[in-house]
Parts: sequence; structure tokens; C-alpha cells
Amino acid sequence: MNFKLFGSALILSGTALGAGMLAIPMVLAQFGLFHSTLLMLVICTGTTYSALLLTEACSKTELAFGINTVANRTLGKGGQVITNALFYLLLICMIIAYILGAADLLKRIFSMFDIEVSIEAAQIGFTLVASMFVVCGTQIIDKLNRVLFLFMVSMLAITLIILVPSISVDNLTQVTNTDKGMLFGTSTILFTSFASMPVIPSLVAYNKEASRQQLRNMIILGSVIPLICYLVWLYAVVGNLNADDITHFSNISDLIQTFSAKNEYIEIILSIFTSLALLTSFLGVAMALYNQNKDMISHNKVVTYVCTFILPLLCTSLAADHFLSVLGYAGVILVFLAIFIPLAMVISLRKKKGNNNETSVHIYEAEGGHVALGLTLLYGFLLLVSQVL
Repeated sequence: MNFKLFGSALILSGTALGAGMLAIPMVLAQFGLFHSTLLMLVICTGTTYSALLLTEACSKTELAFGINTVANRTLGKGGQVITNALFYLLLICMIIAYILGAADLLKRIFSMFDIEVSIEAAQIGFTLVASMFVVCGTQIIDKLNRVLFLFMVSMLAITLIILVPSISVDNLTQVTNTDKGMLFGTSTILFTSFASMPVIPSLVAYNKEASRQQLRNMIILGSVIPLICYLVWLYAVVGNLNADDITHFSNISDLIQTFSAKNEYIEIILSIFTSLALLTSFLGVAMALYNQNKDMISHNKVVTYVCTFILPLLCTSLAADHFLSVLGYAGVILVFLAIFIPLAMVISLRKKKGNNNETSVHIYEAEGGHVALGLTLLYGFLLLVSQVL
């Protein structure tokens, strides 16, 4: 087994897993499991292919450490400016969401030991500690993420062992909202929950010696793991709680508090699990933003650090108690950045003739041809329509 590629797939999975562990039950429980599962499969498939398109663009761009360089060499100066603007908006929205979620959890964990910590102190403490690992580089994040991810999956397994025996068939079959338009409107939040696009440029550069098959398998594995985790988590939550109650949760603490009444140990286990999910997501997104700032703004570590961590931290006060709203904004931005931008990059690259790197075993090209590209374009438009509705 290639542990470097496996670790990279876990970074992809860890980046996707995080806010979605709370958001998915909150937005899907009311629509029933059948339609929720179907929509999740569609979103995951479209997101995975979009990730493969970006992988192709990155693998065909030599010495590209961030999406800034890839955009410049494929879309020109204008495309580079648009891509960078969208990329910064996306990463900042995602980092803010993860800081909000993580700080809420930290505050709750400290309160379990009768230690009162303000939400602002929790936000600052989490950001400063987690950022220290990011500045150490992709290799350190890779190794740390393997440990965190396996520990997180273990906590999820223990949680399921506790919750599965108390699953109610009536809860599993409950449908409190039959409005398909509202279900369709959740697409961008789900899309954000599966998004690992920000870390792809860094991981392609990190695995520059990988073959095209290895790059493809890395992306697919990194997409399938979150799908499995989300589905089993959704079924466990819906099977134990009333759908109407789930939709009224405003943060992770509400979910944990409700489950803690069922089992005295689940509060600690769920707190650890959700903390690890948010931490792995934060590390992946922060790594992408840090590398982007280093690629575009400055190689000075102090300047890069301030732009990557301090500015989003200052913005968290403006987004307090708007967890799902931040994810929704990120979803709209992500549609352009993770679908339309890679699509334009790939079309531009494929139109170029005489590319000497095309025959290299390290140059990946997404399968499906013009049909797949057309379906990806349609997929992006449908996501935008879902947000308008």
C-alpha cells in the first residue's frame, strides 16, 4: 500500500467531513431517508467528477503549488483574478464555519470539567493551536491527519454501537416535509459537505510522482469515505430522534445534549468525534489557504500566517450563530470554483495542441469525454438553481 497516497485520500476525506456531520441531519431529516440518500448520491457523484477535473488541470500544470498558478497558466490573467477571488471567499467562509463549530465544542468540553471559557477565547485558542500544525507543512499534516482520522472513525464506530440498538423503525420512515423544491434547495449545503476541492492542488503537488491511476484512485477513495460516514451518521441520527427536533438544532452542542440524555457516555464520545471531524476539516482547508497565500502573496511566514489565520478569526464575530448560513454562502461560491472553473481549465488544456506532457504516466485525464463535461456543466447550473429556489 502506498501510505503517502492513502494519507492524501484521508486528507481529502477529512477536509470534507466536518461541518457536514451536523448540517446533513439538520437539513435532510425532514425529507425522509429515501430521497435524502438519493440526493446525497447524486451530489457525491458530481462532486467527485469535478474533483477529477481539477486533478487533471493540476497534473498538467508543471510546478503548480496552488490554484493561483494553475489558473494563470490555463485561464490567463483574467481567469486567475476571478479564480483567486472565489478561492479566498470560499476558504474564508469554510474556515469561519469550522472555527465557529470548533469553539462551540471546546466551550462545551471545558464546561464538562466545570471550567468556564468564553466563546471568543475558545475561538482564539483553537485557531492558534491548530495553525501551528499547518505552518509545519503538508507532510506533517499528512501524518497527523492519518492518526486523527483513524481515531475519529473509531469514535464514530463506538457512537454507532451505542445508537444502533435504539434505532426506531418509525423514525427511519418518518417524512415531515414532502416539498421536493425545499429538498432540492439543500443541494448547495450538501455540496459544501462533500467538498475537498481546496486541498487538491496541494495534494497533486505533494504526490507529483504518482501515476494517473493512483491520482484517480486517491480522489475516488477520498470521496467515498465521507459518503459512507455521512450515510451511516444520518441513519443513526434520524433513527434515534424526531425529525422536527433535528431541524431546530442551531449548533453541535444541541445535538450532543439531546443524545447525552440517552447514554451517559455518549456526550464525551460525540464531543471527541465531532471535535476531530472539525479539526481535520480545518487542517485541510487551512493548508490550502496557507499554500495559496504563500504562492500568491508572500513567502514571508509572518505575512502568510496573518492572512491565513488572523483575518478569518477576526471575521468570526460577524458570523456568530450563523453556522448553516456560512455553509450556504460557501456552497454558492464552491459551485463556481469547484465546477465551472475546473471545467474551463480542462477545456482550455484539451484544446491546446502539441502538449509534450500528454503522454506522461503522471498526467491524469478525467474519463468521460465531451458527454461527461456536458453533464458537469448541467450539474453546476442545477446547483445554482437550487440555491435560487
